[in-house]
Amino acid sequence: MLATEGANSHKRSGTQDCDSETFAIWRAVLRHPPKEQAGHTDVSGQTLRYRGQGEGHRLSLELCVLTTVYLIAITAEAMSGALAAGKRQMDMFGVVLIAFITALGGGTVRDMLLGNFPVNWTQHPSYIYLTITAGLITMVVARFMHRLQQLFLILDAMGLVAFTIIGCNVALALDYDLPVVIMSGVITGIFGGILRDILCNQTPQVLQKELYASVSLLVAGLYLTLHDAGFDHDLTLLAAFSCGLALRLIAIRWQLSLPVFSYSPERWQD
Repeated sequence: MLATEGANSHKRSGTQDCDSETFAIWRAVLRHPPKEQAGHTDVSGQTLRYRGQGEGHRLSLELCVLTTVYLIAITAEAMSGALAAGKRQMDMFGVVLIAFITALGGGTVRDMLLGNFPVNWTQHPSYIYLTITAGLITMVVARFMHRLQQLFLILDAMGLVAFTIIGCNVALALDYDLPVVIMSGVITGIFGGILRDILCNQTPQVLQKELYASVSLLVAGLYLTLHDAGFDHDLTLLAAFSCGLALRLIAIRWQLSLPVFSYSPERWQD
């Protein structure tokens, strides 16, 4: 995953497969450090050098694929937020608000904690339109949503892994230490769901049931381990994404979960 600073850089790369809007969207997802920190770097903080049309073509293809996954993920998250709001019998405003927060809350919290301003969705109103539209559509097709449950679980798993990798890359670009990079990935992956459940007055589901937050943690750890070991970036991305997606789906299929801590003082009273 590479990010560039402006339209001139994109022209020099020789990329023609994605339009300027696609580059703009992904630039917002994996933004460079603030101006006083920024150099011509990729998301890992390394110097970006273009080597001709071949490399530009690969960059373009990768940007298109990752942008597509990102947009699918925030749409699925927005719809899951709308369904949660519907279970709480919220009005239309409540539905679109919960949809927006679920989809973009993790990245917003991450950017605020890292001091990575401006927050990415403020630079691209299309994110707002997309999440609000997804929430409204969910209200219309809610009666059919139970038939798409398995699809939503897969899309949600893809979103979890993609958001985690994005969060790691944002922190890497800002040159934070390893623990902060890992937490950045985890926060991006799970915090939208946490905010959704808090606003819906329920215990966050991402901290219960099948492995979820722990999958995000493992994806971040694997991605950074391969990254620091000097593996090819494409291989690192593919390995982290594939392993994370497989682990999440296995956890759903066999209902794998971490041990639950249950504290009840009455059990130890004499």
